[in-house]
Amino acid sequence: MPVLVMKFGGTSVADLDRIANAAAKVKAEVERGYDVIVIVSAMSGKTNELVGWVDQTSKLYDAREYDAVVSSGENITAGLMALRLQEMEVPARSWQGWQVPLKTNDAHSAARIEEIPTDNINQKFGEGMRVAVVAGFQGIGPDGRITTLGRGGSDTTAVAFAAAFGAERCDIYTDVDGVYTTDPRITSKARKLEKIAFEEMLELASLGAKVLQTRSVELAMRYKVRLRVLSSFEESTPESGTLVCDEEEIMESNVVSGVAYSRDEAKMTLVSVADRPGIAAAIFGPLAEAGVNVDMIIQNISEEGRTDMTFSVPVIQVERAKQAMEEAKEAGDINFHHLVADQDVAKISVVGIGMRSHAGVAAKMFNALSAEGVNIKVIATSEIKISVLIDRKYMELAVQALHDAFELEQAS
Repeated sequence: MPVLVMKFGGTSVADLDRIANAAAKVKAEVERGYDVIVIVSAMSGKTNELVGWVDQTSKLYDAREYDAVVSSGENITAGLMALRLQEMEVPARSWQGWQVPLKTNDAHSAARIEEIPTDNINQKFGEGMRVAVVAGFQGIGPDGRITTLGRGGSDTTAVAFAAAFGAERCDIYTDVDGVYTTDPRITSKARKLEKIAFEEMLELASLGAKVLQTRSVELAMRYKVRLRVLSSFEESTPESGTLVCDEEEIMESNVVSGVAYSRDEAKMTLVSVADRPGIAAAIFGPLAEAGVNVDMIIQNISEEGRTDMTFSVPVIQVERAKQAMEEAKEAGDINFHHLVADQDVAKISVVGIGMRSHAGVAAKMFNALSAEGVNIKVIATSEIKISVLIDRKYMELAVQALHDAFELEQAS
């Protein structure tokens, strides 16, 4: 029988009633003729509670024991889901990561999946099991210890299982009914997309759209796993939700597919840096070593032999970035006059695979922002994305203006 992977996030399995609702959706797919692999997250709030218990017990905790504790939330959900399916007369069995086994490296709390053997689960399918309920977010390391994949790891688990088992599709059930052209809370004109390309979804996810975890989209793109994002709380049909798929499956699309934003950005400028070969490496090397996630970068000549280097970082990493730069200056690796941090900025991006073949996207974007009196501080572009930094107070206005300018309320 064809295999379907279904993933249910924490809000979808937050209590016994919601687990029963999710189980009914699984049963419907079994009745359509699928063998189903269900990936479950911990019940909503449970992982945070477990992490809190670890922190209260040991501030400098052993990462191996951390994984043993925080992975337990998914085990509970998997067992309850299997029990509910059994009550609905669906042959189901729960699986923990080590039972599959989902093999990972030894990077506890941030493990990477290395292999998912299919023999054990396929054998049970052959013996009459119709649903394997797998605890997401967890695996087993080379030393035989439980590992976890990091926050959002259940999405990654689901895509990895879909790739390993050659699933027809991977359905991600969440608390939204699909991927929208922008945040519907900002503009009522936001439209749910029927399909979106992997590359577009990857850009939107990395820019702050919280529908899918970035790592899971990367994995889906690499292995051509068709993803469908849909709501746990609405009646599902084969046409429900948004399909994330290969570009070739999308016959025609708008030039721009969506407008994304991130309000938690900061703009940092190193003023009057020596302009010499290797200066960029001397700046961004220490930032990388400090774990600072640098995004947009712009360099301006300030005076002869000197340059200003501007870059954006998440607000929560500003102090870490300052420390890294001061330490590099004290070590004599770089020399700058002073460091300016502007923490009242937001990043706005337009994303679309149609940009590859259409000119004028940047001009339209800049004209729309100019018409609303929005000043652009920094610009960065890629093949399918244009991002700008603006004052945070204009963020919602900018999103609405760009959504209107590119007529995203209209389907292609």
